[in-house]
Amino acid sequence: MHGEYKVPGGKLVVVDLDVVDGRIADFHLAGDFFLEPDDALLDINAAVNGLPETVDVPTIAAAVRGALPAGAQLLGFTPEAVGTAVRRALVTASAWTDFEWEIVDDPAVSPHVNLALDEVLTGRVGEGRRKPTLRIWEWDQSAVVIGSFQSYRNEVDPDGAARHGFDVVRRISGGGAMLMGAGQIITYSLYVPASLVAGLTFADSYAFLDDWVLQALRSMGIDATYQPLNDIASPTGKIGGAAQKRLANGGVLHHATLSYDTDGEVMTQVLRIGREKLSDKGTASAAKRVDPLRSQTGLSRREIIDRLIRSFQTFTGATMGSVTPDEYAEAEALVESKFATEAWLHRVP
Repeated sequence: MHGEYKVPGGKLVVVDLDVVDGRIADFHLAGDFFLEPDDALLDINAAVNGLPETVDVPTIAAAVRGALPAGAQLLGFTPEAVGTAVRRALVTASAWTDFEWEIVDDPAVSPHVNLALDEVLTGRVGEGRRKPTLRIWEWDQSAVVIGSFQSYRNEVDPDGAARHGFDVVRRISGGGAMLMGAGQIITYSLYVPASLVAGLTFADSYAFLDDWVLQALRSMGIDATYQPLNDIASPTGKIGGAAQKRLANGGVLHHATLSYDTDGEVMTQVLRIGREKLSDKGTASAAKRVDPLRSQTGLSRREIIDRLIRSFQTFTGATMGSVTPDEYAEAEALVESKFATEAWLHRVP
């Protein structure tokens, strides 16, 4: 069995192993990481050999950590990364390059249609009716997008939203409210098979699916990092956030919004961002938490999107595509039956 795990912001961890009588055998660790002393590699191999095939990541990591000699240095990877690679081998996880990818960069549609497309395209990837896809969103109007489990009245100031021209809509993924001004943000969705994130914890899958974005932003001179659980940040504030939804048919939706030119003061007038929300962020002002990409680069919003697309093409070999007419039709029907209804918007009052 063979497993690979690219540590977000770090190195590639590769494992090869057999399973004999329910236990790991002939285990070998490799990768482009750094490890001192050199022969600690043999200690790691010995620690994993003999573990049961049902072993979890924390147990593997503990075995590796316990076998390391005093003063050992692991650079670009961790014992947990070894555990993740092992689990991905045992469940035969897929790699990015195992799939043919498509990129969709279609003209602007309404917030409701964008949200419905997320459900439609995730479902189709799960059913095998569409290639794994990266879709760039374009908006024809501004919107506040609240998470699936958020309370409408607790999160949104309706008067402020109306005053600043923001429609209020609800998505199918969890997480917090996002202020999505038309032309002021960059939003993308990944529609992937569950096998791509097999062997990863739910939390680890966030960083795994957005690591290509961090590399692309860094190539533009933006010091982007991932802050668990789901924030993309820079040294001076939050750039954006991600959310996920997993369907029963095996389709996984991972989408993220990056701030390009968000007005933090408008955010405070549209969203009800309370002190409890800010208490663990090290700031007393929601406006000061936001660090738009425009403040860090001279690139236009379109130029950043084009660079993200090229980076994803280099990473996956993706080709350009489009949402099909029947996918749009299915999304429009879903808008009428779900996303544009008061019942969905106020599912949590």
